[in-house]
Amino acid sequence: MATDTQATGTQGDGVMVRAEQVHKSFGRTEVLKGIDLEIRRGEVFCILGPSGSGKSTFLRCINHLEKIDAGRLSVDGRLVGYVERGDKLHELKDKDIAAQRRIIGMVFQRFNLFPHMTALQNVCEAPIRVKGVPRGQARQRGTELLARVGLGDRVNAYPNQLSGGQQQRVAIARALAMDPKLMLFDEPTSALDPELVGEVLDVMKDLAQSGMTMAVVTHEIGFAREVGDQLVFMDDGVVVEQGTPRDVINNPRHQRTQAFLSKVL
Repeated sequence: MATDTQATGTQGDGVMVRAEQVHKSFGRTEVLKGIDLEIRRGEVFCILGPSGSGKSTFLRCINHLEKIDAGRLSVDGRLVGYVERGDKLHELKDKDIAAQRRIIGMVFQRFNLFPHMTALQNVCEAPIRVKGVPRGQARQRGTELLARVGLGDRVNAYPNQLSGGQQQRVAIARALAMDPKLMLFDEPTSALDPELVGEVLDVMKDLAQSGMTMAVVTHEIGFAREVGDQLVFMDDGVVVEQGTPRDVINNPRHQRTQAFLSKVL
């Protein structure tokens, strides 16, 4: 368990996510080997890297879907999953962790929609059950969000009646329904047919323009270059290179970054 006593920062310092020497292992395999980075409020923070580099694991640690083994990770000025007493960190109870997750929306590679619910019901479910939002209010908000992602005419469609791109847009609307302060995207277009990728990226661009803080694990180099504020390249559990997308993509300094980009550009 981490016992680092450095300050996590405050909500007023402009940082939404702060990682300090974050480590994570699965068995004997060390997946994250001391990640240090900050994601500022309103920033689109893109994470590139080959499969197995630890980027998706790091994203899952941000909302405590994976527990870190050492270091500190805070969101909105509060430690994620832990409370500090003296010089030690103690894991929070499940209900307190769930409360923390309410400000963090997450969109996965797979859409994970409830197949027996319509698009609107999928979007409304969490606000009603988790936040106690009245059903009528949740339906109105859900309808607005589906219209925002271009699905105003598909509110009563079931997942099996929607394309992959449409399902992913429902998943984005579902995450937004909880009014998150931070959105995490774990390769949201990787499971889509190429012709459907653009419709999801367009929704993400709209979110970025609205000022949403976003951490995006992606291989969509064009999106990272156009929309990203910061970009990190990860490999073998460490941050190899970080900077503006234009600098990292156009002028990578590290040989490993150069080799990776030469294969994906």
